Amino acid sequence: NANPPWRRFLIAPTGAGKSMALVHLGTQALREGKTVVHYTLELQDSVVASRYDSSLTKIPLQSLSAFKEKIYEEVLEIQGKLIIKEYPTKTATTQTIRNHLEKLRMRDINVDMIIIDYGDLLRPVRYLKEKRNELESIYEELRGMAAEYEAPVWTASQTNRSGLNAEVITMESISEAFNKCFVADFIFTISRTIDDKTANGGRLFIAKNRNGPDGIVFPLFMDTSNVCIKVLQPSEEDELVEVSVKKQKENLVEKYKKFKKNNGG
Repeated sequence: NANPPWRRFLIAPTGAGKSMALVHLGTQALREGKTVVHYTLELQDSVVASRYDSSLTKIPLQSLSAFKEKIYEEVLEIQGKLIIKEYPTKTATTQTIRNHLEKLRMRDINVDMIIIDYGDLLRPVRYLKEKRNELESIYEELRGMAAEYEAPVWTASQTNRSGLNAEVITMESISEAFNKCFVADFIFTISRTIDDKTANGGRLFIAKNRNGPDGIVFPLFMDTSNVCIKVLQPSEEDELVEVSVKKQKENLVEKYKKFKKNNGG
């Protein structure tokens, strides 16, 4: 990767598919022959592994047990390497993850992508007076990790209540410490209303991009039954998405510019 290591960040409300989206990102890296280390702090490692099997083979999650041989054959053809490591919620720190990465390095395993599901569930290395300060410290440490291991670090964060049924989620909806957004190099959000979930739709908003354009909205196809996610071009958006992408984009770009100006961005 010719680009510098990026701290990459996904924001979505509860139930919108943050963990699914992180698995999808890992899957794409595996298809390109990359080594992916996926740290799960909430779901069991077996659940995460099943999602990778489904995403790689397009076999629905509920049918995986019936196609074990087919899955095994297809996964063998994948050039990339996947390592899934499970830690109970709030037991692992960024140092815990560093220690594991060092063990991999000593075994001559070069990591190309680090996924942490998700950063807010890490335990702080040192406890501070306010939770927001602890979160800011955690995300700064993750940024340093990306630089040290020369690998992008993907993680996710939850929105506050304002993002629960929003058509498009901006960084204003982020839960807890907003300052953790400032250490990220790339941030996108996923919004899925009740209707979107029924129709396997949604919207992806590029909220921050140090090395390219931001403030852009894309329609999203998202089928959680087999962890299939596709970012569509605005011209491909169909009747399932009622809001005009063009108008939405213009409004959000202007709103985002004002928001960055007011917050020193």
